[in-house]
Amino acid sequence: MKDTNQPKVPNILIVDDTPANVLLLVRMLAERGYKPRPVSSGKLALQAARAEPPDLILLDIAMPEMNGYEVCEQLKADAALNDVPVIFISALSETIDKVKAFRVGGVDYVTKPFQFEEVYARVQTHLQLHRLEKLRDDLTHMVVHDLRNPLSVIFNFLDILESKESKNLSSSARSFITLARISAEELRNMISSILDVSKMGAGEMKLQREPCDLCALIRGMVAATQPLPGNRTVTLEAPDLSLTVTADIGLIRRVLQNLLSNALRYTPSGGDIRMVVTPSTGEVRVTVTDAGPGIAPEYHQRIFEKFGQVGKLDNRTGTGLGLTFCKLAVEAHGGRIGVDSEVGKGSTFWFVLPRLDVGFIRTQGMNATGTEQELMQVTKAVHETSNDWKQTLPKLPIIGSPTR
Repeated sequence: MKDTNQPKVPNILIVDDTPANVLLLVRMLAERGYKPRPVSSGKLALQAARAEPPDLILLDIAMPEMNGYEVCEQLKADAALNDVPVIFISALSETIDKVKAFRVGGVDYVTKPFQFEEVYARVQTHLQLHRLEKLRDDLTHMVVHDLRNPLSVIFNFLDILESKESKNLSSSARSFITLARISAEELRNMISSILDVSKMGAGEMKLQREPCDLCALIRGMVAATQPLPGNRTVTLEAPDLSLTVTADIGLIRRVLQNLLSNALRYTPSGGDIRMVVTPSTGEVRVTVTDAGPGIAPEYHQRIFEKFGQVGKLDNRTGTGLGLTFCKLAVEAHGGRIGVDSEVGKGSTFWFVLPRLDVGFIRTQGMNATGTEQELMQVTKAVHETSNDWKQTLPKLPIIGSPTR
């Protein structure tokens, strides 16, 4: 009878088109108790990973047809594989090559010719880190679920105090209740982010798509941040005309909310945050530029990962999931997200969304040959009949708060 208590043997996908390297890695890893799975091309690597997700991938870069960078990008775009650690093993030794490897999602980089003991040590380390990350995710998810009930009780008592006891309280006591509600709202936002990251990462969240005037949404959010703490300012550059996208308005609002909140947190007193909306053929680009300390290139990819941090420059007090949520939400809409930054020169976070999906409008009963004016009328009608985004703008304490 098979012993179900036996620990699972980690399976390691080896991707290299040089037979000598593959044979050495297969033999040495097998001797140390791992299950090596060798393939000789990027295409075969993707097929093998999708058929049976590995616990870790050792990936060469210089391969015909599809190089290692392209393989890693496709792995990270797949919800079922994006958390598999990828260690690059390559003869490319320039700094620019290593930086690119980390940027596309690699967790480590070994230069050829390699010493197996070094590879083995890195494999051990990243398998252990991956196990600990999974344990942390499971524990976090469990704690978050347990927090929802007591948080509901807190909101209920705050409602009672505000509705029935408010006139019996002093002005200072009422202000304390307001602060308590703001903090409770922040906690609820954190819980929602954790749950949503989990759902989107597993592909379980269904988007509630509808036409959305992106410029109007952003203008409303910027207006809702006023006045800002520390004499900070927000400058918005956006077209006067409507820019319609097909989107889950609630999710995109929270993406904007997170990016603006981060910019406010890292911009010093008296600084300016610049938001720019740029339309182009078939898509809209939104950028949020802060005057903060900047981010080194090796962290540009990591900050979008769960609980990713930026070394000593990262003093976040939130969950560490804000940018992870943004990445998953934007990509769920068929968009892209990233950051352009250098240490000491501030950061520009950007995302790109597709323009209005004509097929979606057609399903809503609009003639596919409709003009831009008709598109604007549809968008206006949607906003007028579903006004929740306007009503909730004043209830976004996360935006103007220096500590989330």
